[in-house]
Amino acid sequence: MTKRLTGFQPTGKLHLGNLLGAMRPLVAAQAATDSIAMIADLHALTMEHDPAQVRANTLDVATLLLAAGVDPHRTPIIANSQVPEHTELHYLLECTAAFGEAARMIQFKEKSAAGGPVRLSLLTYPVLMAADILVHDVDQVPVGEDQSQHLELARTLALRFNARYGETFTVPEGIRPDAAARIMDLADPTRKMSKSAPTPAGRIGLLDPPETIRKAISRAVTDTVGIVRHDPENQPGVSNLLAILSACTDEKPGEFTSYGALKREVTDAVVELLAPIRARHAELSADPGHVREILAEGKARVQPAALATVRRTKVAIGLCL
Repeated sequence: MTKRLTGFQPTGKLHLGNLLGAMRPLVAAQAATDSIAMIADLHALTMEHDPAQVRANTLDVATLLLAAGVDPHRTPIIANSQVPEHTELHYLLECTAAFGEAARMIQFKEKSAAGGPVRLSLLTYPVLMAADILVHDVDQVPVGEDQSQHLELARTLALRFNARYGETFTVPEGIRPDAAARIMDLADPTRKMSKSAPTPAGRIGLLDPPETIRKAISRAVTDTVGIVRHDPENQPGVSNLLAILSACTDEKPGEFTSYGALKREVTDAVVELLAPIRARHAELSADPGHVREILAEGKARVQPAALATVRRTKVAIGLCL
């Protein structure tokens, strides 16, 4: 089967965009693909952070993946910090990457331009991301527009290494989520719903109670046109609400006579979608030891192949005697 890696950052709370754009496609594909769900807790160290919060967020992301329907018997769930081959391959790939390739990554350019201290890991973590992908010999990586630059670096490093030292890595392909799964910020529908948005008003957390969801959607930006139609260029807010409704129900939205009626139906669809996830999350959170066991089992399943990749890389680059 096609091998696929889907990654999640344990920074901030997962939201509706994460569910519709990454988690549900992962669940839908796990019967037909050899999938891995990776929590990139090492990436959280590129910025100032609370160690206890990183641990808690990592466990919570794993819990939410299970609550959303990821089957750990089919799809190993791992934290990249717990599979040491990720960091070992990271250094070997740094010996193939160029400074300029890392420095032109958009996150480094934006955050370093803001001033203040910049951690070296912020510069080098795109190479770690390449190692996250290449160590598992995956064929496909689901990516949005904001991650396409990082996947392209992984492909470039794989191709360069193969050309210099012989065929070593699988060169992964990027796959795009469905357009309807690209969920935009409710307060600013010109940007994607994000954990790092300046205000939480534009996102819906997966564990938000119904009243919080209702308030967020009722305040969602629309326009003065007064017609409910899918027109992302001229009516991005209304189009985003229609996309959310379609993605939540897996159906084409019906006709609406007002924005209020649209928002009420979107609210009902989101609340219905998230209710079982919240309930299952509460059950799993009562037994965090069980979730930790699943992470340990995921590590045990992926590590032999990751170790083989690192050994193959070390032989190719000239380290093994």
